Amino acid sequence: MESRHANQILIGVLGLAALAIVYFLNGPKSETGPIGKITESAKMPYEQTVQAPDFTGATGWLNVKEPLSIAGLKGKIVLIDFWTYCCINCMHVLPDLKKLEARYPKELVVVGVHSAKFQNEKDTANIQNAIARYRIEHPVANDANFAIWKAYDVHAWPTLVLVDPDGFIAGTVSGEGNYEMLDRSIAKLASEFRAKGKLNEQPIERLNSKFNIQNSKTGLLFPGKIIADEKSKRLVIADSNHNRILITDLKGRVIAVIGSGNAGLRDGNFSVAEFNHPQGMAMRDGTLWIADTENHALREVDLTTKTVKTLAGTGHQAHEHGLGGDGLKTDLNSPWDLTVVGDQLFVAMAGSHQIWLYDLKSGRVEPFAGNGRENIQDGPRQDASLAQPSGVTTDGKTLYVADSEVSAVRSVSLATGGGVETLIGKGLFEFGDKDGFVDDARLQHPLGIAWSNGKIYLADTYNHRVKVIDPVAKTSVAFLGTGKSGREDGSKPSFNEPGGLAIAGGKLYIADTNNHLIRVADLKTGMVRTLKLTGL
Repeated sequence: MESRHANQILIGVLGLAALAIVYFLNGPKSETGPIGKITESAKMPYEQTVQAPDFTGATGWLNVKEPLSIAGLKGKIVLIDFWTYCCINCMHVLPDLKKLEARYPKELVVVGVHSAKFQNEKDTANIQNAIARYRIEHPVANDANFAIWKAYDVHAWPTLVLVDPDGFIAGTVSGEGNYEMLDRSIAKLASEFRAKGKLNEQPIERLNSKFNIQNSKTGLLFPGKIIADEKSKRLVIADSNHNRILITDLKGRVIAVIGSGNAGLRDGNFSVAEFNHPQGMAMRDGTLWIADTENHALREVDLTTKTVKTLAGTGHQAHEHGLGGDGLKTDLNSPWDLTVVGDQLFVAMAGSHQIWLYDLKSGRVEPFAGNGRENIQDGPRQDASLAQPSGVTTDGKTLYVADSEVSAVRSVSLATGGGVETLIGKGLFEFGDKDGFVDDARLQHPLGIAWSNGKIYLADTYNHRVKVIDPVAKTSVAFLGTGKSGREDGSKPSFNEPGGLAIAGGKLYIADTNNHLIRVADLKTGMVRTLKLTGL
């Protein structure tokens, strides 16, 4: 969970009596984990006397025909979700919101208030893409100027505010992992206001997001990561929102489709196996490893027998840091990318802000770097802080990490007793689009990373660029992209939130996520073309 202000974290209590107790704690600029899990108490009577502020100041609305208001929602229980689409904790809250909407379809209205952390996230069109990618069906207001955030005195992402059918605030809580608390509070409000005859149980009219946004020429849907294998002349594409993996040759001819397309956690042959929004991958010889992100699992694919099995993860999200053990008995937390060195599979564990290690011989999985606190702090591996690592690559001696929430590139030494160092990046709220020496250069939420011939290629995602970082010269330079979203090929290419990179045969392969495309760049000339998939 991230706090927008350095010394304040908002924490509320939603209890059996729908309590709303707010504490302001001195603390670091960022906190992680299920902060909102606070002991409930029904001993303190609470009278709902604070009127919920209206949604004044929204710069746009999504999933509804017209803007909503607190007055217009009178008679409904309203759950307001303050979120920003980069935030892994905000992503983790979404399944709980879906469950609550399904449980209370007539009584409850969930309203997302998107108060953007990054400049790129302020654009309504970009929020629309995020809504489609995350399959959000409830109304969403674009709070680009933090008007609603300030009116509700919010200080952290995510923050949830419960409003009763009379329009008064019934409780507030920050962080993830609060489903049971919210469920009990909503049930109590529904019972009380139904008895009073003040509960409106007519569903509001909504416009669902375009979940099936699809490029008809490619058949991809928000591809997240890509790997390229020069030896076998193959590409492997995480077709993330189709819940499958595609294997093609370097010309885009589809060789295999791994996964039925249904979201689930199922082992078996290629046609029956199920994934849930897979992201990063690693491959060696006849084996492919997959970060099955929303299943919180690691999967292994035998390309010879064409079968999939689970290596690690239980299908449940971990809520603790540093608890390793047998792979199949250990909960994981949003694994986002992979790289392999010898018999060690390294995992960018975005949800716990750590790098984890899966031992391919013993089957054990455990933290390798990061203390679990979301921040930018160098030092010995176990003491250092990372912030939602979303991409990882290696030169065999060092891991290079796209540390997205601090808009940074970090290095993690593989040597015994090694540590973590920052190559570029300054902090949770230090970002931009600036080339130059690494001390002055700035990035904006990078997700993809690849190493080749001493250089680091980076998908500077929210700047819609590919950048090249030279660790020796200590420079960061834009290589591809205009800095604005687009989908142009040629010598002046444009991209839309690229999320994955891979290199083979002098070519850079780019998962151009929001364009639903794979792009190919010549590393010498910088010329870009779109890869056309055939046989899909």
